[in-house]
Amino acid sequence: MLQTILSIAGKPGLYKLVSRAKNSLIVEALDETHKRQPAFATDRVTSLADIAMFTESEDMPLGQVLAKVRDHEGSKKASVNWRKASAKELTEYFATVLPDYDRDRVHNSDIKKLLQWYDILIDNGITEFEKDLAPTDGDNVDDRQEEE
Repeated sequence: MLQTILSIAGKPGLYKLVSRAKNSLIVEALDETHKRQPAFATDRVTSLADIAMFTESEDMPLGQVLAKVRDHEGSKKASVNWRKASAKELTEYFATVLPDYDRDRVHNSDIKKLLQWYDILIDNGITEFEKDLAPTDGDNVDDRQEEE
C-alpha cells in the first residue's frame, strides 16, 4: 500500500497522512503513541517522497538513499548510533552507504536526520522505500494511489 510519510518542521519524528480536513491534514505519528493530530497550512509539511540527497552527479531521491541504507544494514536498524556518533563516524558510515554523496552540501545534521528517519520507518515496518516513497507527478495527494 502506498503511504504518504510526512515530516513537519518543528515537530519531532515522522507522520503518516491519514485524511484531509477542511483547513488541515490529519496526520498520525509514526511512534509508539500513534497519536493523530491536525497539520495546518502554516506548518511546513514535507513529504519524504519530495526530498532528495545531493550527490556528485544528480540528486538521489530519499527513497533510494533509504533503500541503500536498508541494503547495507540488512533491513535492521542503523548500526551507527546517530545520537552519539561523532562527525567522523557519521561521514565514514555514510560514505560506505552512498560513496558519491556531495560532502560539501550534505551536512552531519542531514545524515543524523536520515538515520533517525530510517530507524522510525524500520520500527514501523515500512521497508519498501522505493515503492512507498516514490515521487509523484503533480502536487495532489490523490496522485499517490496504487495503480490497479
